[in-house]
Amino acid sequence: MTTAAPTVGARQLRTALRGHAAGVAVLTAATPAGPAGVTITSFTSVSAEPALVSFALAETSSTWARIKDCHRFGIQLLGAAQREVAERFAAAGVDRFAPPTRWHTGPHGVPLLDDCAAWLVGTRHHQLELGDHQLIVCAVEHVRIGAAGDSLVHLHGGLHAAPGVRAGREDSRSVEG
Repeated sequence: MTTAAPTVGARQLRTALRGHAAGVAVLTAATPAGPAGVTITSFTSVSAEPALVSFALAETSSTWARIKDCHRFGIQLLGAAQREVAERFAAAGVDRFAPPTRWHTGPHGVPLLDDCAAWLVGTRHHQLELGDHQLIVCAVEHVRIGAAGDSLVHLHGGLHAAPGVRAGREDSRSVEG
């Protein structure tokens, strides 16, 4: 058994991390009750070979309760113009997939939002309980790149455009491994 070292409090950690920009994405999955999705800032690349990415969700999340048994996930990387999408998928008590949300069914029946900077569809590869969160590692099976534009980031408690240059990219084409 491993004994955890004492840690700082949640408030102190959140305060320290407020100045660290995090990319904004929407996680989606097809569930027996219909599509489920939530805004996340915990998305990160894990490995290029094999293609692995990860995200973490709180065990208390209502979305976690809906997707915890799902095998495949969609991860939509949001552009700066999608602030309202990010806010909608972060809101509680709303049908996130109802209009004005525009979405379609992607590979393996995974719900995917329209007009994103990029889409990834992956299969659950590994899951680890860490504190009050579940960390999911996905093997990426499908990638589609959207239109070029600024990224959306979470910084200092708000959503902001993060300008970026995307040299040498292939617009609006699917890349599958």
